[in-house]
Amino acid sequence: MRRPFYITTPIYYVNDVPHIGHAYTTIAADALARYRRMLGDDVFFLTGTDEHGQKIEKAAEAKGESPQAMTDRLAGRFQAVWQRLGISNDGFIRTTEARHKQAVADLYARLKANGDIYAGAYEDWYCVPCESFWTELQLKGGACPDCGRAVDKVREQSYFFRLSAYGDRLLAHMDAHPEFVSPKSRYNEVYQFVKGGLRDLSISRTGVRWGIPLPDDPAHTVYVWLDALTNYLTATGYPAPGFERRWPAQVHIIGKDILRFHAVYWPAFLLSAGLPLPERIVSHGWWTIDGEKMSKSKGNVVDPGLVADFFGVDPLRYFLLREIPFGKDGDFSIDRLVQRANTDLANDLGNLLNRAVSMLHRYLGGVVPAPEEVPGVTDRPEAVRIRELCAALPGVFHKALADPAHAADGLRFDEALEAAFQVIGTGNAFVHEAAPWNLAKAGDTRAVGAVLYTALEALRVASLFLYPVMPGTARRIWEQLGLTVDPDTIDLAAAARWGGLPAGAVLPAATPLCPRIDPDTIPATWSIPHEPAPAKETPVTDAVPQPAAEAHQADDDFISIHDFAKVKLQVGVVREAEPVKKSNKLLRLQVDIGTEVRQIVAGIGRSYTAEEMVGRRIVVVTNLRPAMLMGVESNGMVLAAGDAEALGLLTPSADVAPGTRVK
Repeated sequence: MRRPFYITTPIYYVNDVPHIGHAYTTIAADALARYRRMLGDDVFFLTGTDEHGQKIEKAAEAKGESPQAMTDRLAGRFQAVWQRLGISNDGFIRTTEARHKQAVADLYARLKANGDIYAGAYEDWYCVPCESFWTELQLKGGACPDCGRAVDKVREQSYFFRLSAYGDRLLAHMDAHPEFVSPKSRYNEVYQFVKGGLRDLSISRTGVRWGIPLPDDPAHTVYVWLDALTNYLTATGYPAPGFERRWPAQVHIIGKDILRFHAVYWPAFLLSAGLPLPERIVSHGWWTIDGEKMSKSKGNVVDPGLVADFFGVDPLRYFLLREIPFGKDGDFSIDRLVQRANTDLANDLGNLLNRAVSMLHRYLGGVVPAPEEVPGVTDRPEAVRIRELCAALPGVFHKALADPAHAADGLRFDEALEAAFQVIGTGNAFVHEAAPWNLAKAGDTRAVGAVLYTALEALRVASLFLYPVMPGTARRIWEQLGLTVDPDTIDLAAAARWGGLPAGAVLPAATPLCPRIDPDTIPATWSIPHEPAPAKETPVTDAVPQPAAEAHQADDDFISIHDFAKVKLQVGVVREAEPVKKSNKLLRLQVDIGTEVRQIVAGIGRSYTAEEMVGRRIVVVTNLRPAMLMGVESNGMVLAAGDAEALGLLTPSADVAPGTRVK
């Protein structure tokens, strides 16, 4: 029976625009979920949106719409960005769902039945953006200590949870489970907070209507954290029988700004309700942007979708998890991203694959040789080191990401990735030192084969461990090596053993894996607009010829490099094709773009049959908004030239891999 592994991100406030901080948390959770699937675990990976509260209520009122209509409109932004970033979540929870309201009501009933709920009055300073109450002593300069904005004095009737009764039990749990909060610095922070004494917690508001009413007093609305935190239970099916199959969660991944709520309030609720506590709460640090704090007012809140569209999804994922130790603060710098992409991915990883496959075709007809010991080659120090590093990878990744004995250290994506790239770096050094081009000149085919097999096998083993962080890149490596790998059913330990590359396979010609990034083409900004400009409406008119434009208007015919960079052109391979019913020119195509297979509807049916399209490499625009054509959703555009009766497809002249950017 497979081990359950339930992993969560926080639910993100629906009125926010997804930014690089959200992406960091979610990519980390995705990488861990993918790795645990490779270990054979029964993974359930949850993310979602927090959709209640005063901020939503006020924002909806300002826009003249209902809070429900507003949240319905905004929730899809997060889902769309996660799809763009290759996130493999199994569940998506919205706090406005009926199942969540039922779960909150049941948890509240448990807390009350245990004697931990009582009525009283609350008076303190309230920050609307943070949805947090603060005492006079906690304020900094009379403002919110978290965000620095103005606070309001609030006095109202409230229901309270007896948080003060759970301090000793929380400390005892942390003493018995030092891995409960990680990294260690965050554990110490929480421990000292609890040790300093806990105040009872307000769990309801009367001044906020947009939320879940208290079951026994509808004049009160459940306050944010009892509502939001319960989402982790809701997604398991709680309170219906069988929710225990998923609960407790193995890992909550969160940012350090919400550590107190997850590591103090949440376990106290669960203790009161008689429910198991999550096994681990892993907190990460904050990103600054070129050394400055991320802020909407500064206009430096980075849009992860823009970055991924320009640089590629995997380079962004790799940079975020490789650049700094998970748990520490770090600086997001486009210059550093370019350096990582060009050095680690293009110069090291892409170069080794391209060199090895190109020489395999040049010297051995593209046929993978049989692995064999060749004196002077396979006993070279670099070759021995490659095999040692590959043999160590399973243990390194297990220690960094899955070993309970090292759980208190947190998640060490950076160390795991460094180990994988040591294999790649040593592989490049080995090829350079062994010089198979000289061996080929000397006619030593066995030695050439031993060098190239070692390089290709090193790539195969390393790619298995790169997959959780760079799934699209790993799949392209597997395609280049002629391999079919299902990471969700793989036996990772067996697959990682040296010698798994099948001999005799004929590999496809070398294609660029990680193209270098030209710094001169990089747009100037990656920020989310402070306030998006309203969309312009263009009136529909008859096609009446207009007078020629004045000469000074000719500049309008040009676009900037920034405008061009917004258009994402990629090479795709058509895997399936069929005519669209009731259309004489539309074809429904299933196009492999490396990281996924996209459905695209193309008006090329008068020039190409469906059968002719299967297997073709084409150029597609992959960041167009989805459109419905003849009732069929299209997620991209195929590029072609000519008139409707004689179209010619734009195709790459080289046999490049699916997903390769066209520039």
